[in-house]
Amino acid sequence: MSRYFVRALCVGVAAFAFATGLALASPDKPVIGIVVKIGGIPWFNAMDAGIKKRAEQLGVKAFMVGPTSADPALQVRAIEDLIAQHVDVIGVVPNDAEGIKVITHESPKQKNADWDFELASVKGFGEAYAKRMATALGGKGEYAVFVGSLTVPLHNAWADAAIAYLKANDPGMTLVGDRYGVAEDVDASRKTALDLMRAHPNLKAILAFGSQGPIGAARAVAEKHEAGNILVLGPFSPGQGKRLVHDGVLTGGYMWNPEIAGEVFVTLGVMVAKGEPIKDGTKIEGLGVVHPDGHNLIVDQLVDLNAKTVDDLAKMGL
Repeated sequence: MSRYFVRALCVGVAAFAFATGLALASPDKPVIGIVVKIGGIPWFNAMDAGIKKRAEQLGVKAFMVGPTSADPALQVRAIEDLIAQHVDVIGVVPNDAEGIKVITHESPKQKNADWDFELASVKGFGEAYAKRMATALGGKGEYAVFVGSLTVPLHNAWADAAIAYLKANDPGMTLVGDRYGVAEDVDASRKTALDLMRAHPNLKAILAFGSQGPIGAARAVAEKHEAGNILVLGPFSPGQGKRLVHDGVLTGGYMWNPEIAGEVFVTLGVMVAKGEPIKDGTKIEGLGVVHPDGHNLIVDQLVDLNAKTVDDLAKMGL
């Protein structure tokens, strides 16, 4: 039986063991296992809800495997366990994306991928943050950039887009350092933010790509009583960050709905398992009508995170 490996947003899977085996499935009812970056955080909890919802709707078996740390080696082990159980589709959110035939999510331009689906374009997402930050600072000030790690392709692509936009349009904005691979760890991002504030007393903003980076950086800003003086922007779980937003230490940002991403994982996984063609004009639930760019399926579905929207988004379980 052929396998398709579906990659999605970031990595770090803990070693795990399944209590029960999975029955072999037909193409009409494939078994889909999705390995995400880290378990137990709101972002991936929401993705898990989307996976379960869509699996029930389609009458297939789909489940998520969550990690305890962002270690690519643990993800490899998790994938090997899924292969041994003869699942039909494996979904992965990669931190270190290399060398396996995959359908990816949040890993555009992945080599050897069959398909990649994105709910935000790289350029659109990165530039949206750059514009928001530059507007808030009047086009002048020092800023730092956090990413999940230096091997997360999408985080670094967003950072590239944001930095390039600021260099071209707001030369008064100055990047301190290069970028810091701490944004999937609250404690590491908090510590790095504190270190940066000490080393750069004129720091005006932290742009963190990674769901835990904005949280950690905002906590550092709160500790130093710098609310209103240092902006913190980035994608984060509304439920996790809403208090920080209302306290004025987490400025806001943009995201897409991870629950929708979970649903698309299952939908696309079923299509791949069945060998259904995906071409220009194909309608895929959760993505809409797609216009493939090579193997990329990219749409822009940005959700604004701010003091007016964060509570309602949190009530959705995000």
